[in-house]
Amino acid sequence: MRQVLHCPGQFVRSFRVRAALVAALVLVPFLAIAAPYADYVIDIRTGQVLHEKNADTRLHPASLTKMMTLYVAFEAIERGEISLDSKVTISKHAASEPPSRLGLKAGQTIALRYLIRAAAIKSANDAATAIGEAIEGSEAAFANRMNRTAKALGMTKSTFKNANGLTQAGHLSTAHDMTLLGRHLFYDYPQYYNLFSRTTADAGVAKVASTNRRFLGSYAGADGIKTGYTVAAGFNLVASAQRGNKRLIATVFGGKSTANRNARVAELLDMGFGKAPDRVAVQKPGRPVYADIDNDADDGVAKVVAEAVAGNRTLPAGKTIRLVVAVKTSPRPKGRPGTEAAPVEEMLLALQDDINAALAEASELVPEVVAEAAAADPAPEATPDVADTGDEIEVAGEATAQETAPVFVQSTEPQPETLAVAAAMALEASPKPAAAPNRVESEPIQTAKDEPAEETGTAPAIEVAAVDTDSTEPAAKAPDLAPADEVIVLAEAPEIKPADPDQIVLAEPSAEDVNPEELEVVTRVSTSGGRQWAINVGHFNNRYNAERQLLQTALIEMNTLDEALRKVVARKGGFDANFVGMTEETAQLACRRLQARQSECTVVGP
Repeated sequence: MRQVLHCPGQFVRSFRVRAALVAALVLVPFLAIAAPYADYVIDIRTGQVLHEKNADTRLHPASLTKMMTLYVAFEAIERGEISLDSKVTISKHAASEPPSRLGLKAGQTIALRYLIRAAAIKSANDAATAIGEAIEGSEAAFANRMNRTAKALGMTKSTFKNANGLTQAGHLSTAHDMTLLGRHLFYDYPQYYNLFSRTTADAGVAKVASTNRRFLGSYAGADGIKTGYTVAAGFNLVASAQRGNKRLIATVFGGKSTANRNARVAELLDMGFGKAPDRVAVQKPGRPVYADIDNDADDGVAKVVAEAVAGNRTLPAGKTIRLVVAVKTSPRPKGRPGTEAAPVEEMLLALQDDINAALAEASELVPEVVAEAAAADPAPEATPDVADTGDEIEVAGEATAQETAPVFVQSTEPQPETLAVAAAMALEASPKPAAAPNRVESEPIQTAKDEPAEETGTAPAIEVAAVDTDSTEPAAKAPDLAPADEVIVLAEAPEIKPADPDQIVLAEPSAEDVNPEELEVVTRVSTSGGRQWAINVGHFNNRYNAERQLLQTALIEMNTLDEALRKVVARKGGFDANFVGMTEETAQLACRRLQARQSECTVVGP
C-alpha cells in the first residue's frame, strides 16, 4: 500500500524516507546549535599549564557542576555536619528533576553515600539536588554555599544556581575553573577520589553505570573525573590520567558528540604527557580559606572576629571560625606574686639552713641551761618506752618509708624555747587520742623548767619527725623533752597514725615573731589556656588495645587531634583511650567528625 505525504515542493512516497525526514526535522535544531569550544590542560602535580584555548570563557558547565556539589558534600562530612550513613528524605522538588535520574520518589529515605555514588557515577540530577537539600536545607541555600566555596578555591569566573548543572540563566563556569576544581578534588579528598574511576556502583535502589565508562575503558591510565551534557553546553568532560610519575587533567567544553569529545581529550592528554617533565616537586594546592564571611574581600579572619566581638558584625549561622590557640611550649608554673617559683630542692635546702642555724644557736645555750637544771633537780629516770641514744631520742618502734612523711617546723626567726612552748600548748589544746593496740604510750610533753633531761655533755641533734599524714589512726603523745632550750623533734615515729590530718600539730611562731610585711599571698596561675577538655574513644580490656585505638584515631582525624595528647587511663575493668588537652570547641568538633565516620567518641568536660 502506497501512501503519499504532501511536503512543500516534493512528494515522499516511501514510509522509510518519511521516517528519515521526520528524524532529520527533529535533529536539525540541535545540530544547528554549535556550543562554544574551550579546553585546558595542566600538570596536576604543580598546576603548570600545558595547553589552553578559550580557558577563561564563561560557558555552561552542565553536569560538571556535580563536581562542586560533591566537593561541598565531602567538606560537610569532614566537618561533621553530616555522615555517609545519614538518612536523607527526598523532597518533591528533588524527585521531579529531569533525567538523568536515579528514580527517587518523594518521601523516600536513602543513605547519603548512595546519593553521592549516583551523582558521581550516573550523574543523577535527582540525587544531586537531594544532596544539596540535605546539607543546606534548600537547593538555593546550597547554591550560595557552592559559590562561597568556589570563591575560596579561586574559581573567580564561576557562578552556580543549582546543584545538578541543568541549564539556568547565570549558571556558568570556565574550563580553567573546572580544571582547578578537579585538582582540588584529587588533593583535598583523596579518600573519595576513587569514586570517579568506577564504571559501576551500588546506589541503594539500583545498580548504576558510569557516564564516563567509554573514556575510562579506552584511554590508558584514565581514572576520572566527570562528564556533562546539555544542548546549551555541548559535550563536556574533565578527565584525569596517570602514566608513570606524570599525572594530568584535561578539560573540554563544547564537544560535538561523545566520541568527538573523548577523542579530543585523548589528544590533549597525549600532548600533555609529551610536554610534562618526568620528575618534579609536587606542589599541592592549599585548602579553601573562608576569610570573607560576608563576601568582603578585604576582611581577614582577625578583623571579622574583632568586629563580631565588638558587636559591629553578626556572623552567619553555620559558619565556624577556627583560631589556633594551642600552647606551643609548656612553661613552668608561675610562683607567688613578686617572687620566682623555687624548685622543691631549693626550698628544702633553705629549710635545712634554718635548721642548722637554730642548732648552732641552741648548742651555745645548752651547757649553761643543763648545768642549772641539774643543780635544781636530779635527772628523771628514762621511761621504758623511750630509747636513749646519747645524742637524740627515738620512740621505740619502726615506721616504713611508705607509712611516713616528713613534717617540717618553720619560723621567721628560729627560737628553740618559743618552738617548744608552742608545741606543748598546741598538744594540750587538742583532744587526747585513744591509744592504739600493741603500741606504747609515752608521757606528755614537758618543758625543761618542769623536768630537766640527763646531761650528755654534747649538744643534741635536731631531727625532723616522720609522721604518717595519710593514716586515719590517732596520733601518739610525744616523749619527754630534753632541757628547755633544746628543740628535740622525734627522728622516727612508731606505727602511730592520726585519726585526722588536722591533728598533725606544727609549731608556729608567735605573733611577735611574725612581720606582717613578710606575709605573702599564695596563688596558683592557670596555664591550661582553657584546654581542659578531652574525648574518649573507647574502653578496652588491655592497655595495648587502648593505645592502638588512640593511634588509629589520631591518623584518621589529624586535623583536630594534631595537638591533643593521647592518654590511656586505667579504670575498673579495663582501660579508657582518651585524647586530652583540648578546648571545648575542638573536642566537640573532633567528636562530630569521628561520629560521622561511625567511630565511637564521647566528649569529657573538665
